[in-house]
Amino acid sequence: MIRVVLFDLDGVIRHFDPDNVADIEHKHGLAIGSIEGVAFATPLVEEVTTGRITRADWVRQVSELVGNVSAAEEWGVQPAVLDEAVLDLSDEVRSLGLRTAVLTNGTDTIPDEVAALGIASRFDAIFNSADIGFVKPDVRAFGHVLDALSVTGAEVFFTDDSASKLKGADSLLMRTHLFEGVGDLRDHLIAAGVEVRRHAF
Repeated sequence: MIRVVLFDLDGVIRHFDPDNVADIEHKHGLAIGSIEGVAFATPLVEEVTTGRITRADWVRQVSELVGNVSAAEEWGVQPAVLDEAVLDLSDEVRSLGLRTAVLTNGTDTIPDEVAALGIASRFDAIFNSADIGFVKPDVRAFGHVLDALSVTGAEVFFTDDSASKLKGADSLLMRTHLFEGVGDLRDHLIAAGVEVRRHAF
């Protein structure tokens, strides 16, 4: 029986416009894909998402690697859009007596970002890899969530927009789902026994 629905943050609840990054690169004369090509390369991305360096350090190192401070700083503060349908789904799941939570491969600024977005109250807990010290799909990141919520893997439904991030959850017998939209997510929750509406209104 599912007791907790666990959501990824970026790509599920919060979305960034890839065209915005391309616009920044074009504006500063950088090759398309160059910023995120270095920002999300290992070991740098692992250092920031496990809390070994701060987000500020991360942006600074990205600026050095691309050779443009202004471009990196602009990329580091780009706006995000919330998926209100996913937030409504979290509210609905909680209204059924279940808990919802977030597990993100994030940086030390996630608490401030969540506060600025005003979404903390829409979930029972928010877990950040930079605090945990391990990133998805590491089974230890998911194990931390299970321990904190006092549930077993079989009692958790986890959705992420990256298939590779589901592996650790699968190994703990969580019910997993590759997020491709809230309608499909609702259908899979229903199949898992969570009695949400089939379609958002």
